[in-house]
Amino acid sequence: MSPAVTATTAPPLTGAQWRELRAQHADRVDALIGDYLRRRKSGEKHPVIDFLFTYYGSRPAHVTRWHPGIGTALADADEYLKLPGYVRGRDGVHADPALVTERAEQLHSTVALLAATAGRPPRLGCFGLHEWAMVFRTDRPRHSLPLRLGAAGTNAVIESMPLRCTHFDAFRFFTEAAAPLNERQLSRSSQQANEQPGCLHTTMDLYRVCLRMIPLIESDLIFAAFRLALDARELDMCASPYDLTALGYDPVCVETPAGRAEYVRRQSDIAERGSLLRESILDRLRGIADTTDCAGKT
Repeated sequence: MSPAVTATTAPPLTGAQWRELRAQHADRVDALIGDYLRRRKSGEKHPVIDFLFTYYGSRPAHVTRWHPGIGTALADADEYLKLPGYVRGRDGVHADPALVTERAEQLHSTVALLAATAGRPPRLGCFGLHEWAMVFRTDRPRHSLPLRLGAAGTNAVIESMPLRCTHFDAFRFFTEAAAPLNERQLSRSSQQANEQPGCLHTTMDLYRVCLRMIPLIESDLIFAAFRLALDARELDMCASPYDLTALGYDPVCVETPAGRAEYVRRQSDIAERGSLLRESILDRLRGIADTTDCAGKT
């Protein structure tokens, strides 16, 4: 363990204090996705919300479980010793400061990517066409949902509008016919140079950032990232070529001028919220990384 790492930087929370915080966290998670989680236990699928667990390789426990974050110790908290990344210290149970050293490279690269993204203006002219590009001229759509305009109508939209995707993890699922139509040919190596805060998927990825930092990062940030990712995912699918009306989602018809205007309005709101959250996550990760001098210059 680096001698620069401090196990705790705040007074320990009593059992009553942290259990109250945990209960409040459970209540807000239940209010947001409690019904979904109960249906999920019985095997019910949901093509919108499931994405946040399947694509990001997470489990409901990553959202439902409360974490205090590195630097805060919990009294009377032996149950946390059963979780990865927790140790007993002089002031109580807390996240293991050795994790900061072990994750130094990941912290550095994450801070660099977030900072690069935060330093660019949002681009709001993609109209969510990445989902359309994933079904362009193919008979194998990614979701078992009907296409709102049918295959021919979906192809016609892509043929009539420019593709301006900036997010590699969306671009890599473009069909073979759609990929050459994008204004940029994206790659993993160029990701940091292309990420920009207007992209819905870039905003959703703030949730992945928080997941990777458990238990160093507190549940307030994890929940905020999940809630924003859920809102971004809903717009993502409402603007997609799929018909989700049976699930209660009204389409954002980006093939029309009115639909594109609605998309940009909602995308702009999500981008603004994402920028604020990105700065909060950046501040937190820089503070964590600075304890081992691993953040570098960003």
